[in-house]
Amino acid sequence: MRKITLGRTDTEISVISLGTWSFGGANTSGKQAVGWAGQSDNDSKEVLIKCWENGINHWDTADVYGNGRSEQVIGSIWGTVSRGDIFLATKVGWDRGGYDYLYHPGHMRHNMERSLKFLKTDCVDLLYFHHSNFGKNGEYFDDAIEVVRRFQEEGKTQFIGLSDWDPVKIMRFIKRADPDVVQFYRNVWDDTYESSGFKKYIEENNLGACFFSPLMHGFLTGKYSSPTTFEPGDFRENIDAFKDQAIIDKIKQNTDLLKKRFTNHSNPVIHGVIDTLISDSENSCVLLGMRNVQQVNAAISLGDPLQKEDVDWVKQLYTH
Repeated sequence: MRKITLGRTDTEISVISLGTWSFGGANTSGKQAVGWAGQSDNDSKEVLIKCWENGINHWDTADVYGNGRSEQVIGSIWGTVSRGDIFLATKVGWDRGGYDYLYHPGHMRHNMERSLKFLKTDCVDLLYFHHSNFGKNGEYFDDAIEVVRRFQEEGKTQFIGLSDWDPVKIMRFIKRADPDVVQFYRNVWDDTYESSGFKKYIEENNLGACFFSPLMHGFLTGKYSSPTTFEPGDFRENIDAFKDQAIIDKIKQNTDLLKKRFTNHSNPVIHGVIDTLISDSENSCVLLGMRNVQQVNAAISLGDPLQKEDVDWVKQLYTH
């Protein structure tokens, strides 16, 4: 697996990295589905071992994935996998606990201590603010950054990250947070990386960049032929594209074109849509959710940048 330097962390990580949201299983927050149905802990553990064996050394999780289940699965694997081989990231901030706002300092500390316990480690390599919702006027930011900086001083995390689905929201706080790494939603169907000014800022400030949901929760694989429903607690129920026949048909058409264009690749579709994302940024990685060993085997075929003409061709396929 090809390695990149993750910005100013000066750490070499796999350009195809592991996202472990699905390891938490089906889950809800209030009435909203926020998890992934149908995931077994055995499959998750096999994924972790297979990734380690194949040089996928950057693993990303969060305190709320299955209310700690994802972290516990990772923590259970250190008897087989060497903790020192893995660049480990988790997140804090999505769970408000019993408080009336997000990023309550006491609750952040409670969840951080729990994360370290579940992960069976004294220190994570990277701790993210899970989102950039610091109050209507950003009024909770100062307390939140103070807590995370203190975690850093206490040796609970090496580096600090800032995450959100929307790069524009990250940009509102990026100077004040001064993160080492940023993580955001990006795929070829929904790509504002350059148009938002995010790419320019990241490169000028040597930040690490991690793209999550690069397959749009599996939708861009083209395996769906008709509107689909998912089990209770599965986040994909919230994604309109899975219910829209016109979009499904467009993705199926693109899938056929990708197979023809990249016929010499063992996984032409994901090669096209994933490797496009790592072809325009030298310090970026893709966080790819892998739910079983077969998906790891597909992932390890990825990671080589495309030629510019192929990148341009792929991007225009998904213009809408």
